Amino acid sequence: MPQIEKIPSPCYVMEETLLRKNLSLIKSVKDRAQVNIILAFKAYALWKSFPIIREYIPHSTASSVYEARLAFEEMGSLAHTFSPAYTMENFPVFLQYSSHITFNSLSQFQRFYPLVVKDGNKVSCGLRINPEYSVVETDLYNPATPGSRLGILSEDLGDKLPDGVDGLHFHTLCESSSFDLEKTLEHVEAKFGRFLSQIKWINFGGGHLITRKDYDVEHLIGLLKNFKTKYPNLEIIMEPGSAFAWQTGFLLSTVTDIVENKGIKTAILDVSFACHMPDCLEMPYKPYIRGAYHDSVEGKPTYRMGGNSCLSGDFIGDWSFDEPLSIGDKIIFEDMIHYTIVKTTMFNGISHPAIALWTKDEKLEIYREFEYDDYKNRMS
Repeated sequence: MPQIEKIPSPCYVMEETLLRKNLSLIKSVKDRAQVNIILAFKAYALWKSFPIIREYIPHSTASSVYEARLAFEEMGSLAHTFSPAYTMENFPVFLQYSSHITFNSLSQFQRFYPLVVKDGNKVSCGLRINPEYSVVETDLYNPATPGSRLGILSEDLGDKLPDGVDGLHFHTLCESSSFDLEKTLEHVEAKFGRFLSQIKWINFGGGHLITRKDYDVEHLIGLLKNFKTKYPNLEIIMEPGSAFAWQTGFLLSTVTDIVENKGIKTAILDVSFACHMPDCLEMPYKPYIRGAYHDSVEGKPTYRMGGNSCLSGDFIGDWSFDEPLSIGDKIIFEDMIHYTIVKTTMFNGISHPAIALWTKDEKLEIYREFEYDDYKNRMS
């Protein structure tokens, strides 16, 4: 257990022991099911920890030039790349740093595949498909809504894939179960099964929350094995992000003031939901606070948590505590490593929290602390 008094506030703290526990599970699924599981940077790109990641998983997925370059420089491998749209300016860079490139539309494939051929076909090309099915209920995270900009519909592909297409890629899950994947595969096979004998690989995308406590790992392994038996020509690729860093650390903050309005008490913190925990407002979801009741309890001190930006809606509530809060008290938001760090902003000139690793040897290793120049240089 990290020693809170040794940690600066605010600070994201990842616990190495918990990270390795997740990595061991992910690698065991990869090995037992004989599939390729890779790290999605969009959820977790804390590159100073990549030496730990590489002990278990050597490859990653990218959706931008910067992510692809990070894969090459810090993971030490070429990226599996997908972008909603490439440009003539950035596609040569993607070619340099990618082993696989997935195209979001036929027009993109037709425009850029000649550059792949010119480069010697060193990159394996795929198409993103839209099975028109998703269990994700929040539209912001659902790529299968009617009119979605992501993925090609079955009706637009005819009976034969274009020459040069080695694989298909779908991504319709979000923190989902193996049973959600099973239902999704039924739709993929129904709409795109005619192509599965024509390709070399299929990418199941992300959203597989393998490391969640209630995830049925054995069902997943059986599902993957059965799919491989049915389509022995296919390499199966999965690219979860959250699963790698799920419940591996927290965000430490401090109460800086307590205000009351119409009987509602708000603890103002030295962190911002808008800047440092944006999914809490976007999804939305309410994080757990260590030592607090997740819902208000009648008769106990109850507070909203307020961020330190000027955005009126920069708050979440309510939590109850056994004792009243005071200025200087520490508030620990659980499970704040995946997505939070990669989505932080310096809106309002608010600094990022420090980033640290609590090592397996029970030492605090500060990865990064942020200063005024980090904000100023973003504005230049």
